Amino acid sequence: MKTTSFHYQKLETESPRSWNAEFDRRYAFSRQTSFHNQSAEPISVISNSNDPVKKPFLSRTASSIDIPPSFNPQDESESRWTEEKGSDEKYSVLFFVLSGFSIMRSGNRPMKRLLLMISLNVAYSTAELFIGLLSGRVGLVSDAFHLTFGCGLLTFSLFAMAASRKKSDRLYTYGYKRLEVLSAFTNALFLLFMSFSLAVEALHAFIQDESEHKHYLIVSAVTNLLVNLIGVWFFRNYARINLVYRKAEDMNYHSVCLHVLADSIRSAGLILASWLLTLGVKNAEVLCLGLVSVTVFMLVMPLFRATGGVLLQMAPPSIPSSALSKCWRQVMSREDVSEVSQARFWELVPGRVVGSLTLQVKKGMDERPILQYVHGLYHDLGVHDLTVQTDYA
Repeated sequence: MKTTSFHYQKLETESPRSWNAEFDRRYAFSRQTSFHNQSAEPISVISNSNDPVKKPFLSRTASSIDIPPSFNPQDESESRWTEEKGSDEKYSVLFFVLSGFSIMRSGNRPMKRLLLMISLNVAYSTAELFIGLLSGRVGLVSDAFHLTFGCGLLTFSLFAMAASRKKSDRLYTYGYKRLEVLSAFTNALFLLFMSFSLAVEALHAFIQDESEHKHYLIVSAVTNLLVNLIGVWFFRNYARINLVYRKAEDMNYHSVCLHVLADSIRSAGLILASWLLTLGVKNAEVLCLGLVSVTVFMLVMPLFRATGGVLLQMAPPSIPSSALSKCWRQVMSREDVSEVSQARFWELVPGRVVGSLTLQVKKGMDERPILQYVHGLYHDLGVHDLTVQTDYA
């Protein structure tokens, strides 16, 4: 006959109160199977009972450990954790940056291509800024600042590519893969803001009729288009709207491709508007900027929804909700399970589904076959990391 014994992990006592054996035990100890104890009834971790048969493993009245009155283990553990955390945070940022740049030197082909793309954009935006300041052209200065901000986002994408290769540690136990999702979300948010600003600019041009004052931007638009077309060629495999994301890298690469593609469409729109103005077409800039705004919005919205869903921990789109409901019914149909609750499933990153659920197991039942069955069932469904909590009804 086998029962369950309890191994003490952590205990915080501030006032003497008795613990019930039916209390939710997961906060005080871990459950492990044992063949040494032959009692069928669970034994509470702490109790004030004097019954020798139900004597607990740890008791407030009998203890073989002498603790000084002024000693508080909770305060010491908290202070030690604070010191360790402070030292980790002190050196983690510098080490993080240095390790990121060291990885960039030995990075893969997309990282090197993106670094080249950023270098070209920085050189072009710097030259455009100086020309705009010397000539007094406000449009060139504004466009240079726009490109500089875009270079900052592309640099963050490059940093996310490099840092995501770092392994998990004590501070980030799941690793750094979600940095790529965050980078893709940031790029998508920037492109949505650019789409909105283009729509406002088109409305302003329609009201003020200032199209003739921006003919000098044709040279800037052509140069910017040529630079961005290089980036589109580098990431041409991700130049699609509805892309299936199998890894976190796919989201980041797709966001970089959409970033340079949107800038290319914006430059092409300005070139087309200038050409139409030379032909005498009225409101040409309004029409072109409006079309560019709508096109960028339609390109970036699928990426924005996908990255936002991952960051908000929505239900995984790779697993249908009907399949999750079917697994839930199969677990509930077992005779040794009385209830299944708190079933939560989400995507940590694309391609890695995480889940947790709570099982109410009937008294006297062995939980090991149930756990094996549940883990195997959800693993076949596509859940990679599953946490199952068991309580006895």
